Amino acid sequence: MFSRFTNIINALQALDKTYSNSEMVRKILRCLPKSWMPKVTAIEEAKKLTILPLEDLLGSLMTHELSIQKKYDVEEKEKKKKKIVALKSSLLEDSKDDDENEELALITRKFKKFLASKKKYGG
Repeated sequence: MFSRFTNIINALQALDKTYSNSEMVRKILRCLPKSWMPKVTAIEEAKKLTILPLEDLLGSLMTHELSIQKKYDVEEKEKKKKKIVALKSSLLEDSKDDDENEELALITRKFKKFLASKKKYGG
């Protein structure tokens, strides 16, 4: 975003339209999305926008962006870990159920054979 902003400012300077540092800082803060509003408010409250260098603003915004990305990455890792654990536990339960079902099916087959043999021999 900053490189696009710089390109626009340079093109405007070529057309004899210049902006002061404070105007550029305010323009950047205004164009940020709503999810960045807490950071914008913190910058406005903590620093005087009239003397804040553009480079300092950029550094502050980049630091904030990196911290947001790091937090997002940690949350994604935790979600993946939780999914794996849930998958393992469900697999263990399924295998126990399968073993019990197989035993029940075997007993049922043997019992049917037993009843068939009883009928066959008149018992």
